[in-house]
Amino acid sequence: MSASPWKRLKQSEAFNGYVMVSPTLIYAILMLAAPLGMIVAYSFFKDGYLEVIHEFTFENYIQAWTDPIFQAILFRSVLVSMLVTLVTVVLAFPIAYFISFVVPAQKKSLWLFLITIPFWTSYLIRVFQWKVILNYNGVINSILTGLGIVDQPLQMLNSVGAITVTLAHAYAPFAILPIFVSLEKIDRSFLEAGRDLGESPFMTFWRVTLPLAMPGVVGAVMIVFIPTIGDYVTPELIGGGKLPMVANMIQQNMLKIDNKPLGSAIAVSSMLVVAVIALVFLYLNRRFLRGPK
Repeated sequence: MSASPWKRLKQSEAFNGYVMVSPTLIYAILMLAAPLGMIVAYSFFKDGYLEVIHEFTFENYIQAWTDPIFQAILFRSVLVSMLVTLVTVVLAFPIAYFISFVVPAQKKSLWLFLITIPFWTSYLIRVFQWKVILNYNGVINSILTGLGIVDQPLQMLNSVGAITVTLAHAYAPFAILPIFVSLEKIDRSFLEAGRDLGESPFMTFWRVTLPLAMPGVVGAVMIVFIPTIGDYVTPELIGGGKLPMVANMIQQNMLKIDNKPLGSAIAVSSMLVVAVIALVFLYLNRRFLRGPK
């Protein structure tokens, strides 16, 4: 007597695999896909109530993209995020390289442990620390005036530079760790082969080390760029609300103005812009790895 279809299904590898991943899948749907779907749905309605099907419209997107304020804030958000990503990755690569190639194997865990120390404190506390450091009467100005380098304290807060420094410090570990992992996977014999063929240390790094480490660099860029473009706390505290980014505009429309459809349209538009920039970066990275034809 043959087994029933249900029994055969339960015994199949595919069914058991789906059962194993089902808790994660359900969590992802409830916590990620469902809220995102709600935001997308809200962006197409006038009054913000999903029950009113006949109010479906593109007016929220038209209003957002024709608003010069939104255009300026979105441009600033992209610019700041790119700047933060560039600074973070450029500074993170030498640190990851040093840990991977210079630090003895038995001490690498200690260095990685030290890198994760900033995670011991809240992100909000770290932002406040930079506010104290960069304040008009903060640590840096106290040192500069005490040494006689400047006569008057510098105004460092409420600037793009202050926001960039704060975000770069906050996301530095996220950039160091994936680059370090990629560097650790590099077979050292490839580097020795490059030197044996007469390549200079710089050309060996450019032609061998950097291409092999690019998966980690790409991961670091994505991990830093995507969250920073939607950061809300740092522009509010370090920028003093005078240099809002797109997340601040979304918050204002969602809560203060109570215009959820427009806020949702801005959020979806920002996600699309981030996706386009990420795809362009991945394309350029592939061209770099392919090399000149």
